Amino acid sequence: MAAATIRKVLRTHRIPPPRYRDDSWRAFLRAQAQTLLATDFFHVDCAVTLTRVYVAFVIEHSTRRVHLLGVTRYPTGAWATQLARDFTAEMEAAGHRFTHLIRDRDAKFTAAFDGVFSATGITAIMTAPQAPRMNAIAERFVGSVRRECTDRMLIAGERHLGVVWATTSRITTPAAATRARA
Repeated sequence: MAAATIRKVLRTHRIPPPRYRDDSWRAFLRAQAQTLLATDFFHVDCAVTLTRVYVAFVIEHSTRRVHLLGVTRYPTGAWATQLARDFTAEMEAAGHRFTHLIRDRDAKFTAAFDGVFSATGITAIMTAPQAPRMNAIAERFVGSVRRECTDRMLIAGERHLGVVWATTSRITTPAAATRARA
């Protein structure tokens, strides 16, 4: 339904417009930051094996804490769904309560993937097509990983990427959380 149609119906029923209402995406993100997660994939080209390795991660909006979900050469919808099951079980055990998950329209995010999150009370919100700013925190993280880590070293394979991730995440995560709160 178009905005003009809504205005016309409101006028015919003599319903006044609200004095101030901020329906922007930015207002939603600020209001829900404590309960928001964002997820995405990025790839790293391995120098030794000449293959592409895909990394799945989830980032918390309020603290910018990053959870590595998995690393694989062949990402599929079933693989992503299993990662979602493992992640939600881990979050339930830790007592974290999130309500929204922002994700893009990647084919690996299947209905089963969304179902895993909806079973725990998390609503998956898909970004608009070709709108990377809707998932800006995840996209910014991917850019940071590329600039600060993967563009500066030669990754040999999946295991090497896992070791690099474990080492750098211990170093950079507290600083990223400090910058996010500032």
